Amino acid sequence: MYTTLIESDELPFIIDRPNTVIFDCRHELTDSEYGINSYNKGHIPNAIFASMDNSLSQKTNGKNGRHPLPELSAFTSWLGVCGVTQSTQVIAYDDAGGAYASRLWLLLKWLSHDAVAVLNGGLQAWISQGGNLVLDTPNQNSSETFEPEFRAILVDSDFILQHLDDEQTLVVDARSNDRFHGQNESIDPIAGHIPGAINRFFKDNLDSTGKFLAAKDLKKAFEAILGDNLEKTIIHQCGSGVTACHNLLAMEVAGIKNSKLYPGSWSEWISDPSRPISND
Repeated sequence: MYTTLIESDELPFIIDRPNTVIFDCRHELTDSEYGINSYNKGHIPNAIFASMDNSLSQKTNGKNGRHPLPELSAFTSWLGVCGVTQSTQVIAYDDAGGAYASRLWLLLKWLSHDAVAVLNGGLQAWISQGGNLVLDTPNQNSSETFEPEFRAILVDSDFILQHLDDEQTLVVDARSNDRFHGQNESIDPIAGHIPGAINRFFKDNLDSTGKFLAAKDLKKAFEAILGDNLEKTIIHQCGSGVTACHNLLAMEVAGIKNSKLYPGSWSEWISDPSRPISND
C-alpha cells in the first residue's frame, strides 16, 4: 500500500490492477481550462481527470476562500463513480511537483483513506522513464460506494482566531516568501499573513528535478524552521488551501505528525476585515 509517494518506476507494476485508480490533477491558477485541455492531449493510461474547480473544490461564495473543500456528498459520489472504495489504491499526479495532486491526497486522508499516494516527480518523471501517454478516457460509471470516516485534521478561521496566542499552536504558510511578507501580491486583494505564522514555501520541498527531497532531508529542513515547535499542533495554510497540502504531505514523508489544514487559508481569512493581518 502506498500512502505518501510512489515512484514512476513503481507505477507500471500496479497501473493495471483492478483495485488501482489513477487521477490526473493538472491545474493552472491563471487558466481554468489548462487541466482538462492537457488531459485531452495525453495522460497516463487509465487516469481519470480530477478537476480542481469542479471535483476537488466547491463554488466560492466570497467568504469561504478561492478553493473551498468540495461538498462532501458530491465528492464521495464522484469517488464512487470513479470506482474508489476504502480498499482502492489511489494514485494522484500533476505536472507541478505535486502542488495539486497533494490536494486529493489530503482530501482522502481527511476521509480516512490511507491508500493514496502522489506520483513523485509527476507527469515529467513518468515521461522521462519512458512511460507512454494515451488519449483514451476511462469509463466513469462505477456503482461503487465510498464510505467516509472523518479524521480531525481540519480547522476553521474561528479555531485560528482562538489560538493566535496559543503557545501550543503554530501556523505554517506555504506561499512564497514575498507574498508571505505582503510583497508582490498578485492573487489576493489584501497582502500579508496571519499573525504569528511562519513561512515554508512549498516548492522548497522539491529538488531540482521536481521530486520531493529525501525523507531525511525534509525532516532536517522542517526541524530547522520549526525549532522547538515539533510537538505543537501545526496548522498549514496557503492562499486557498491547495499548496498547503504539499507541506502536509512533505511532513508526512518526513515522519513529522500533528499537522492540520486550514482549508479557507489566506483568501478566506481576509474576507472578514475584523481578522488581524501582519506584514512583518
